Amino acid sequence: MKVKVFDEGHEKDLEYAINAFLSTINGDIIDIKYSTSIAVCGEEQIYCFSALIFYNPQD
Repeated sequence: MKVKVFDEGHEKDLEYAINAFLSTINGDIIDIKYSTSIAVCGEEQIYCFSALIFYNPQD
């Protein structure tokens, strides 16, 4: 089993990165964990969209 971590500042960027990765996988996806978080720094809001993909690559 292997894992791949994604972390993006915009949900569309995360979607694009995950779809690009999934198109290269030759094996089975076991699970995908998704998380969002936000932080405030002064008047700026910082978003974090993350995903962790567990997969079994075929050799």
